[in-house]
Amino acid sequence: MNIKQYLDSTYLKTASQAGLSETENEVVVKKVITEAINEGFKLIMIRPEYVTLAKEMILKENSNLLVGTVIDFPEGKSDLKIKIKEANEAIANGVDDLDFVCNYEAFKNGETELIKQEILIATQIGLANNKTVKWIIEAAALNEKEIIQLSALIKNIVVSNFKEEDYTSVFVKSSTGFYKAQNGLPNGATIPSIIMMLENASPLPVKASGGVKSYEEAIEMIRLGVKRIGTSSAKAIANGENTTNQY
Repeated sequence: MNIKQYLDSTYLKTASQAGLSETENEVVVKKVITEAINEGFKLIMIRPEYVTLAKEMILKENSNLLVGTVIDFPEGKSDLKIKIKEANEAIANGVDDLDFVCNYEAFKNGETELIKQEILIATQIGLANNKTVKWIIEAAALNEKEIIQLSALIKNIVVSNFKEEDYTSVFVKSSTGFYKAQNGLPNGATIPSIIMMLENASPLPVKASGGVKSYEEAIEMIRLGVKRIGTSSAKAIANGENTTNQY
């Protein structure tokens, strides 16, 4: 198994979150992109402002590395117009994957029609531009019933409105990795949450993101059926090392 082709190497910290200047943070981003190119990972997941930089570096190295970015990150509660604006800007900059944060708080509050519209319209924009779309449900913010319901809702919208050949391009994704879970609980992918997502999102693929910290955990996720793994420790995982990184 080539585990590297399951790994979305991820760096999503702002300069302030990393305790760096903007210039220093860009140096880190460049390092992560270079590592992803050299290691042959599936994708580099970065913030929208670095998409153009990544595409330029990848083109220069004649690499097949894909570029993904996050939309309405990390809380997902912006108006749909904001999500669309961010997505269109990323598309114009050459992004390959659009990872939207679903408005999970609205979902928890019973605003189902808002969620349906958000998923339908944003997915239409992504697929119309030949992009892979991923919907981050923030599993740590949901209870088991909500994980099941939101995964199924996304699946039902895609199956009802898009062609079967599009299904593999719309993922349900577990986590941002930035959610502050209470009482030290996991803030990312767990085996129970991933199983619920797999069972209720099928035939859509699932991405496990946040909390996968070792080669063994990554392999277990792949054996369960996930098609992508998002991690800020892709090289360590690929090399069979453990990591303490949180996302």
